[in-house]
Amino acid sequence: MTRVKPKVIVVALGGNALMRENESGTFEQQCGHIKGVSRQIIDLIEKGFKIVLTHGNGPQVGASLLRHRLANGIFPALPLHACNAETQGVIGYMIEQTLQDEIDKKRMKMEVTTVLTRVLVDEADPAFKNPSKPVGRVFHEWEEQEWMDTLVRDSNSFMIKKVSAGNGFRLAVPSPEPILIVEHKAIESLMQAGFLVIACGGGGIPIIEKDGVKVGVNAVIDKDLATERLATLIGASKLVILTNIDGVYENYGKDDQKLITNIRLNEFETLGTNMFGEGSMAPKVKAATSFVRNGGEEAIIAHLDKLSAAVSGQSGTHILP
Repeated sequence: MTRVKPKVIVVALGGNALMRENESGTFEQQCGHIKGVSRQIIDLIEKGFKIVLTHGNGPQVGASLLRHRLANGIFPALPLHACNAETQGVIGYMIEQTLQDEIDKKRMKMEVTTVLTRVLVDEADPAFKNPSKPVGRVFHEWEEQEWMDTLVRDSNSFMIKKVSAGNGFRLAVPSPEPILIVEHKAIESLMQAGFLVIACGGGGIPIIEKDGVKVGVNAVIDKDLATERLATLIGASKLVILTNIDGVYENYGKDDQKLITNIRLNEFETLGTNMFGEGSMAPKVKAATSFVRNGGEEAIIAHLDKLSAAVSGQSGTHILP
């Protein structure tokens, strides 16, 4: 097992934190949302922590997939795995620019870098036959959905489907389990050399090994699960998963819901996942518990705006060995 490094924190930032549902998702809007988190990350750096930052890309990769499909005939459309690479680069660029500006304002001697990250998955993973990962924005009933219908109908190279989302629909694509972060040694080396590293964007670019060759596959890996794999491989002491609620609740959404603040792994596991509600919290819980089970000192699930408070123990859900 990888030796735990006490001052290393891996922070997972959701793609929805950058591209909000009630916005069009312009470049400027997404950069604006990064600023609040950037200041908190710099606060942690000033306290002596080494940071690796990961991020989601659900809204962005769905937009990229649709954008390429609409331009097909003028330029050849990129496959989904290449759209993952594309959004890794664009989001990494936005985060780099914003973080570096804040670092330079404080006259700190640090540089930000993004590592284009590939993640090994199993070609036989059943997820490839059951698209379940929503990507892109919600298309409401009253909107034109012809583009979405065309994309689903013409996607012969991989499985994709429409799924209900409130009073509309989203695209859903395969989401296999991450096995190995291919660039984990490079990420760790850059971090130890003093860089603030952005990696595993959108859960990474999914690849398989076939006849001794690495091949990209059409899927989107859950970023929380990929982040856990990375955090474990580089020996981080803390994994922080940021979301849009204060943490994990027992009986979430019910009258008797209760925020879990501090809990031991064995106690947490006895509660059962059905206590936490459905949707995006399930992979966060799975990633957090896996990290602690694999030797991490602490996993934290907290609100996007309370990163500093969460790391200091004043906010969020803290899962301990």
